[in-house]
Amino acid sequence: MIDARVLLVTGGSRGIGAAVCRKAASQGWQVMINYVSNEAAARALADEINAGGGVAKIIQGDTGTEEGIAAIFAAVDQAFGRLDGLVNNAGVVDLKARLDTFSRERLERMFNINVIGAIRCAAESVKRMSTAHGGRGGVIVNVSSVAALLGGPNFYIDYAASKGAIDSMTVGLSKEVAAEGIRVNAVRPGIIDTDIHASGGTPDRARETARDIPIQRPGSADEVADAVTYLLSSQASYITGAILNVSGGR
Repeated sequence: MIDARVLLVTGGSRGIGAAVCRKAASQGWQVMINYVSNEAAARALADEINAGGGVAKIIQGDTGTEEGIAAIFAAVDQAFGRLDGLVNNAGVVDLKARLDTFSRERLERMFNINVIGAIRCAAESVKRMSTAHGGRGGVIVNVSSVAALLGGPNFYIDYAASKGAIDSMTVGLSKEVAAEGIRVNAVRPGIIDTDIHASGGTPDRARETARDIPIQRPGSADEVADAVTYLLSSQASYITGAILNVSGGR
């Protein structure tokens, strides 16, 4: 496994991130699992992957801060000495609210993590993967949301706007580094049955909104992870600047 590709998954201890870690490890990636506060979940996931014959390590770090990002990439450098892929998955939602009630604190938290943190993680990854920096190339997959298309009215326009920024960054960065051996794509999940809804104050949202989804059910974290690992793979070698909806038709 010494020459196996190395993948960093931000927000990798739960939900979509954890599903990506499992699937990527099963496909031969060595995985660095980033988490913010739930060390037990991250460690249990790493133990599961390692017990199954894969390679996984964990690192605590808040992608909403420069200190957190520095710690994450220092750990990647120390543990593996290389980086071949990034899944920019770390993100937050907030309580359901109208735009005219948003506080500056809410907006700063949302954009520090969902936008600035994602851009900074992409930048650090480019420094390690780009052939212009002496790297071997690589791949970045950003986790956006179908909310970027729908706008999130009466729920979380700020979250939707943050994911719209991720879409724009994906397209722009893909063109910027295409000739440097790096592919950059994104997935836009729709209503996915994970605990992120509980953190936004609507734990039953996936079940309650099923009737509004053309396919008539919420998606699973594994279904999103399948799309992510496809974009990470050599099967997607001629795909860059693409944004794949994984939304059941929304």
